[in-house]
Order: sequence, then structure tokens, then C-alpha cells
Amino acid sequence: MAADQLTFEIVTPAGAKLSEEVSELTAPSVGGEVGILPGHLPLLAALRPGIVTWKSKSGGGSAAVAWGFLEVSGGKASVLTDKYITKPELDIVAVRAELKELDRKIEHFEGSRATPEYTTLVNEELWCAAQMELNGDPPPPTVSYVGAYGAAPEEVVEGEGSEAKVVKEH
Repeated sequence: MAADQLTFEIVTPAGAKLSEEVSELTAPSVGGEVGILPGHLPLLAALRPGIVTWKSKSGGGSAAVAWGFLEVSGGKASVLTDKYITKPELDIVAVRAELKELDRKIEHFEGSRATPEYTTLVNEELWCAAQMELNGDPPPPTVSYVGAYGAAPEEVVEGEGSEAKVVKEH
């Protein structure tokens, strides 16, 4: 490996999806986009659904990834994620249909947004949005909300029993 390159890999539960020598990469961390160059200091960052891009001697590429982690250490950058897809693998019609169904479920969701069921719906919506962004067709922003690191927002409730109602969500 040349001093102006680092080994970049993307790994899912199904195994290694990519291993390439790159000159730079960007990834969607929960704190914002992070750029990595050869010689980067060790780093461990949580990733949100979004686009990973890289440049290499062969030109580079991009892929959508779901929640995961980026580890940089010793001339190597590894993305560990549950989901990974490249543009040629996309079925954009299916993604749009899934996003439409998820939006419908979120809009008609009854109950607290602080439940795992609601968080799962929003996470799947974010995954669909990342795939559409990879296709060059990002969806418009929605009202769905999951706070930092995927945590559900707090709710302010007024009243008790059957009279209780959510009046403010953070």
C-alpha cells in the first residue's frame, strides 16, 4: 500500500462487500459528514443512513449504507453496517413504493413515538431515503423525526387517562 492510499472496506453481516485501496472517502456520521484521508488519526464514528463515497486509482464509487460504524486505524478504514447497496443493484421503483408505504404507516401511527415500532418505521424510511439519494433522486424532507443516534423524541403529555394528549414533541 502506497503512503497516499488507505485500505477501505465495507462489511455487512453477509460478509465483505468492498475492499479497495483509496485516496479518500466520505461517510455519513451521526454528527455530519466525515472525510478520511491517508494518515488519518484513529477514529470510531457512529454512522447514520446515507451515502459513502470514495476515490481510487480506478475512479472510485459510492454506495448507500444504513446505521453502522466507521473505524479508522493503521492505514485502514472499515465501515460496518447492516445494509449496503450500490446504484446498479437498486430497484428504484420498489424503493419508491416502500417509501410511500412507510410514509403512510408513519402518518397513521397511533401511540407513542418513543416505541421501538415507531423507531423501526423511521429507520426504514431513512434507509429508503439513502437509496433514493444514491439514485440522484432524494425524497423531500418529511415530518418523521428520530433524535440524535436514533433515539425517539420526548413527548409532553397533558391530562390523565383517556383525556391525555400529546401537546409537544421535541
